[in-house]
Amino acid sequence: MSLEYKRVVLKLSGEAFTQKAGRGIDFEIVNSIADQLAEIRGLGAQLACVVGGGNMFRGEAASKNGMDRATADYIGMLATVMNALALQDALERLNVKTRVLSAIAMQEVAEPYIRRRAIRHLEKDRVVIFAAGTGNPYFSTDTAAALRALEVGAEAILKATKVDGVYDSDPKLNPDAKRFDSLAYIDVLNMGLKVMDATAISLCMDNNLPIVVFDLMEAGNIRRVMSGEPIGTVVHNGTLKEVSG
Repeated sequence: MSLEYKRVVLKLSGEAFTQKAGRGIDFEIVNSIADQLAEIRGLGAQLACVVGGGNMFRGEAASKNGMDRATADYIGMLATVMNALALQDALERLNVKTRVLSAIAMQEVAEPYIRRRAIRHLEKDRVVIFAAGTGNPYFSTDTAAALRALEVGAEAILKATKVDGVYDSDPKLNPDAKRFDSLAYIDVLNMGLKVMDATAISLCMDNNLPIVVFDLMEAGNIRRVMSGEPIGTVVHNGTLKEVSG
């Protein structure tokens, strides 16, 4: 099978690790994600992941309840490390060589993030999992995904979600919601669509890095995206195109 993308960064939210509105880690889901990633590795793709921590802790929500924002964000970064280690374990049980690189030093459980080391791991066909965001408060893991993708020379960001693309409104609340199969970066910003945060979208726009938003819950979808099948929504320097929701 030919691949549309040879090196990508997969953005996994913390919510991807658990059931709807749940907390903690659902190992059945993590194992399912690992199965899909192992399949992609078997096709020869170079794969990195950025994981969120919202299933454990949300820094922004904690700060709204009185916690110091920087402290809350650091706790959120630590939550991403737990998810990264769970995903690493699931992958290595499938004999997929994996490295966790953390933006916050914790050498007992993860390697420090070093750009050249990350690229070398990818060249050696290891799955790289980026943890702890950018290592700085006030920046989301969306921004971390855009930053890491640019640093390692990824050809696209794959934004894994629980819906089949980007809509003009919430399809769960509006049965007439329209899904886009193609969006320009500027349309995402102007329309306030929740693809990734504005900083991440701006980074991708300035560097012409495409974002593919797709449904992670359907088995085989990562392979379909990697092979160029037209699923989900592609955000790039193109034009807006709607399809029926």
